[in-house]
Amino acid sequence: MNISIKIKEYFNLNKVTMGFFIAFLSATFLYLDWLGVVNYLLNTILGILTFYLLIKSCKKTWFWFGFFMAALWFWWISMSFANYGFAWAIPLGVLVVSTVFGFTFLFFASLSDWISNKFFPAKNYLPLVLKAISLLVFSYIHPLGFDWYKPELLFTNSFIGIEKWQFSLVLLAIVLTLYKKQLLFMLIIITAYPYASHFQTIEPLTQNIELSNFQINVIDKWKPELQQKHIAMIFNKIDKAIVEKKSLIILPESIFALFLNRQPILLEALLKRSHTINIVLGSLYIDNDTPRNSTYIFKDGNYTVANKIVLVPFGEANPLPSFMSSWINNLFFDGAPDYVAAKAPTDYEIEGKIYRNAICYEACSEPLYESQPKRMIVISNNGWVSPSLEPTQQKILLQYYSKKYGTTIYHSTNMSDSYIIHNGKVIK
Repeated sequence: MNISIKIKEYFNLNKVTMGFFIAFLSATFLYLDWLGVVNYLLNTILGILTFYLLIKSCKKTWFWFGFFMAALWFWWISMSFANYGFAWAIPLGVLVVSTVFGFTFLFFASLSDWISNKFFPAKNYLPLVLKAISLLVFSYIHPLGFDWYKPELLFTNSFIGIEKWQFSLVLLAIVLTLYKKQLLFMLIIITAYPYASHFQTIEPLTQNIELSNFQINVIDKWKPELQQKHIAMIFNKIDKAIVEKKSLIILPESIFALFLNRQPILLEALLKRSHTINIVLGSLYIDNDTPRNSTYIFKDGNYTVANKIVLVPFGEANPLPSFMSSWINNLFFDGAPDYVAAKAPTDYEIEGKIYRNAICYEACSEPLYESQPKRMIVISNNGWVSPSLEPTQQKILLQYYSKKYGTTIYHSTNMSDSYIIHNGKVIK
């Protein structure tokens, strides 16, 4: 059989349609949440059905599932091209990301088939088991350095837990049901209910915090002629919080669109106010000509800086080899250098409580939750991909990590809602 015939097999209408249908099921919880609808029962059913259909499907369907899943989940990644004058590249970006995920899923399904056929041809249940294992490990696979796809994320707002052992029970129930052709095995899923969460000691919320919110689009944010207007807005928010006797105000990522450590007048004004109120905000930081995306913490007339440790692929650091990275940066980012990441997460203390620092994208990455921080302050600028699905997906990921690690998250954003996530629940 020649290559062209093999390729044509992947464009079988039934395989393409089934791949899209399963991908659609997998994305429904995201789009419903985007519309303000969160239904635990519906999310539970859709999640189980997604994995049931995927595990029983062939490798060609897995390719199309990965392709359409990435398109439905991550189309917003390419929207930032429009801010650089490359709106024409948005469809190309979606196609590239979708294709990478498609081939990643194809690799796992093909590997499962190869191992089964090569070493255990008589074990007809093995392909099911290996596909289930593939889904279990997919959380640790990061195509293009992007780690926002986690299969168990579908169960974040459902009656099923998000721990690996709970996801394993769901997959075990599906594998046994498919192998034995007996629906009774689906009852195993009942044991994946998060019973333990009802007995957890919940960290009390920090009171008297002002979670600020801004609606400054990314084009206006970086216009020099609007800079003074935006600075005035920031200080108005701080002064209002002081009048309201707040103990802490949190402002979004890069709310000062400049290298704040090179602005002595602004620093003096912030330091003066920090005698009355603690201030956490985002801005750029220049360190010996090295640019960083940073959090500034002002308190008691002093300030410290916490730098980002997980950079956005392509947006802040290019994951491609150096020769391709330079070409991409010259084409899309006017030759701007990549940001530099810090080596370890930063914790800081405010009024006797320790907070883990996180800036936007990195708050949705596993390394930020090392040592299971009780509290995290997250600052984001979602204007780069607004309006889109991204703020909703970011919120669900934060809920996922809050449930997994018991972290209370205080999230201040630009161009989307600010909120607190406490014990996996969103508090506006």
